[in-house]
Amino acid sequence: MKKKDLFMPENIEKVCSAVLERVTPKDKERSRIEALAKKLEKKVLSASRASGVKVAVRVEGSVAKDTWLSGEPDVDIFMRVPKSIPRKSLGDVCLKMAREATAGSEQIERFAEHPYLEAFVDKTRVNIVPCYDVKRGEWQSATDRTPFHTDYMKKHLDGQMRGEVRLLKRFMKGIGVYGAEIKVGGFSGYLCELLVLHFGSFVHALKAFVGQKRRMVVDIEDHYRNRDSDLRLLFNEPLVIVDPVDKGRNVASAVQPPKLHTFVAAAQAFLKNPSLEFFCPPETKALTKKALKQQLRKRGSKTVFLTFRKVNAVPDVLWGQLYKSQRSLRKLVELNDFKILRDLAWSDEQALNMFVFELEHCCVPPVKKHLGPPLEKEHECERFLAKHQGGSGTVSGPYVQDGRWVVQVRRKYTDACALLRDKLKDGGRNAGVAEQIVQVLRKGFRVLVNDEIVQIYEKNGEFARFLTEFLSGKPAWLVTAKT
Repeated sequence: MKKKDLFMPENIEKVCSAVLERVTPKDKERSRIEALAKKLEKKVLSASRASGVKVAVRVEGSVAKDTWLSGEPDVDIFMRVPKSIPRKSLGDVCLKMAREATAGSEQIERFAEHPYLEAFVDKTRVNIVPCYDVKRGEWQSATDRTPFHTDYMKKHLDGQMRGEVRLLKRFMKGIGVYGAEIKVGGFSGYLCELLVLHFGSFVHALKAFVGQKRRMVVDIEDHYRNRDSDLRLLFNEPLVIVDPVDKGRNVASAVQPPKLHTFVAAAQAFLKNPSLEFFCPPETKALTKKALKQQLRKRGSKTVFLTFRKVNAVPDVLWGQLYKSQRSLRKLVELNDFKILRDLAWSDEQALNMFVFELEHCCVPPVKKHLGPPLEKEHECERFLAKHQGGSGTVSGPYVQDGRWVVQVRRKYTDACALLRDKLKDGGRNAGVAEQIVQVLRKGFRVLVNDEIVQIYEKNGEFARFLTEFLSGKPAWLVTAKT
């Protein structure tokens, strides 16, 4: 924090100082992480030599830039390989070396633009990531920029700013918007660093977002003279942060609107009533079985759970498939006249996946009113009458009402659960479900309503906390906002 900011309320300064003390690594922790990083560098280099691949190995990311949070270090080891290695072989060649370098540790294959390895070494998350050894601007893969990002930030961030970055990261983690991976769709660490670099501090970044009326555009290196016109043609996202090392890239492109809106709302609440809970919210305590049943019954809506088993895909691919399928199923349900209050996808990324739909009603009347064309559109009226006169689905009409033809027709589906079971019995490809999920649904799924979910709820603590939060509907940080 700054020694004294005359424009910062004292209570905000006290909260930020307390948080900064918590999230800044102490000497002992720094020494451990630095030693681990050097050890891994040597192991990756040794594995590359054994494989006969010439690789430049370097620590990147928050550890290299000294913007990591105490207790949450992610050690990013990058392997810069020659351009002669084909793109299609990059993942396989480098994953083999990464596995050898972290042999004996828990290993998870992740996927960004190409595969990389996540491992847990000495209880620390380690990412071993391949990229090409290229000159600036000659990118062959998305990760090629990372070493340039590291160099840029090491040059521009001073000690005070690194502390401000830690505050912004911890705030974003606390409110659930940190992480550019598909599952989260939020703010990356590099984006946090750029926001602090541009606005000068954590609090000034919050104020900038709260005060922004239209979309935000930041071009730190002034790549574009006609910023508004040029950038509007290049990028259509509501938040545009031009990458200082690549003017053709929006660093904020992964930020989904719900995460951006959550950040703005939380910033408003924090500036009005600062609290440690924004940074370190209390852990969700799952409702008891009895309380869950009572809440589901009292709220009056119907919560439908579509559950299915493991999808054989790395997490980023899995969440992409889940979100695509969720959008398609939402559309299917709404097109059949069921009103959705909220819907979310959930997964433990292992054995259980789920779509959750909270509906105003699970059942709708068998008859609905269907509006035809206005009378002045004669051709359309003729087609409408030809279709609905004597049709088997027509219950009443056609008749004229308010200047247009109207009929009452019989709905094909009156029960949302029956709709889902029928449309997904073949996997749901025709309903827009993503291909890898289609394959799993074909093998079986369950559609449960309200407290029919209790058996799964009792056995899965992670899901129990998720459902408790879903039913609450209120973010933990809002408890502190006395507005």
